[in-house]
Amino acid sequence: MLSAEAIVNLHDQLTEQWHREPAHTADTTGALFSLAARQHRANFDLWHTEDEARTPNATDAQIAGVKRRIDSANQLRNDLAEQIDIALLDLLAARGLPNPAAPLNSESPGLIIDRLSILALKIYHTREEAGRKDAPQGHAQRNRERLTILEEQRRDLAACLDALWRETLAGTRRFKLYRQLKMYNDPALNPSIYGNRG
Repeated sequence: MLSAEAIVNLHDQLTEQWHREPAHTADTTGALFSLAARQHRANFDLWHTEDEARTPNATDAQIAGVKRRIDSANQLRNDLAEQIDIALLDLLAARGLPNPAAPLNSESPGLIIDRLSILALKIYHTREEAGRKDAPQGHAQRNRERLTILEEQRRDLAACLDALWRETLAGTRRFKLYRQLKMYNDPALNPSIYGNRG
């Protein structure tokens, strides 16, 4: 079953693990947690790839290569958010849910889990900055304050995920699959690609 606490713990555990061992493979039980781990890995890779583009001495050629990797990771991240929602909707369908008459939630669980993943990365790196020994004066305090805000935001968002799931199971709220329909990587839809062939 879906549990925000379990998702948050998975994100934190994997974030720590991947910073120690970048090639570590997530060992998860269950399709939902496997999808959540893969989505978190896409966000993890996206975060660090975007940092490469911000390196002051990066060449134009390096930035172009990074941009292509960013597009690929972002596409995967969005695809996995959809797959999470599909898996949850399949599980609900076996129970005759979601209730089509229930009020519609504006955000799906897959998108909430994606936001929780990003918050896990922000929390990890903010905590790292709060403990940085070579930082200028006031840096640690500023980052401790930021950390308090980020942790509150994550608690709130996790509570929203649990409430959405609980209410969906009770038939008093529903969510639907919102396809991202990204166009930028599709050679049939992006004029920058199909308009510049050979």
